[in-house]
Order: sequence, then C-alpha cells, then structure tokens
Amino acid sequence: MSEFISDLAAIRERARQSIETGAVTSAYKGDREQVVKVLNEALATELVCILRYKRHHYMARGIHSESVKAEFLVHAQEEEQHADWIAERITQLGGEPNFNPQGLADRSHSEYAPGTDLQSMIKEDLIAERIAIDTYAEIIRWIGDDDPTTRKLMVDILKVEEEHADDMANLLAQHAG
Repeated sequence: MSEFISDLAAIRERARQSIETGAVTSAYKGDREQVVKVLNEALATELVCILRYKRHHYMARGIHSESVKAEFLVHAQEEEQHADWIAERITQLGGEPNFNPQGLADRSHSEYAPGTDLQSMIKEDLIAERIAIDTYAEIIRWIGDDDPTTRKLMVDILKVEEEHADDMANLLAQHAG
C-alpha cells in the first residue's frame, strides 16, 4: 500500500469556497437533488412504519398480545430514530425533509395496512419490513461510492430493518394459528 498523500493547501482553498453549502464540498459526487428525493421517499416510508407500528401497539388484543405490543412499540421508536436520521441528512445535503402528511402514503415504499388481528398485524409489519429491506438495499447500490455518508446511513438503517423482519418472522411463527 502506498503512502497517503494529500494536497492540504488545495483542500484548504476548496474548503473556503462555497461555504454556504455546509457539509457538501466539491468532493461530493452524488446528484444532491436526486439523493434528497430518494431520502424523502425513505423518510415517508419510515413515517408510515411508525404510524402502522403505533396503531398495532394500541390495537393488539388477546391473551398473547402483551409481548407483541411491546415489540411493536420498540419498533415504532426505532423507526422514529431512522426518520430523524434521514431528515437530518436531507438538511445536511441542503434539502428540506418532507413531513407533509398529504401524499405521505404515496411517497412511502411500504403501505399502511392496519391489520385486523394479532397475526395479520405481524404479517403486515413483516411485509413492510421486507419492502424496506429491498428498497433500502437498492438505494445503497444506487448511491455506491458517490455519497459515503448517505450510504452508511442507509446501511445502518437496513441492519435494523433486517432485525425487525427477523423479529416479526419469529413472532409470526410463535403466533401462527
């Protein structure tokens, strides 16, 4: 491996240019507008997931519902953290996070499916997690090396979504009728 050498004088000069763009420097290789658009879709996905998990938390009934309700609530809280991270990244890229409830379901990758009983709620959450896993993996591949920060953010979120899917699959197996 060769020695890492950087032209610090040039880096320092570039850092003084376009300072109004904040964290986005000339080294940024992504299409900011498109990345912000995609991140707003991921934000909508997380918001829909929060709402669905919250509904399931409050609507779950039955003799075995208490542990499932607790899991729904934890997932809702983790999805909220994801939404916050995504919104923060959107602003770092000079965009505006879209929290407008109008069109939220249309912007989301996953659907809002209320579920009618404990088993259908778990199934709907598992389906939504699987959708998030597939679309977030596509986002990660699409970003590639053009935006390492957004890529890492989506990788970190994907890891938790995979854990959520595993949790829901286990719950589904435990509560299969």
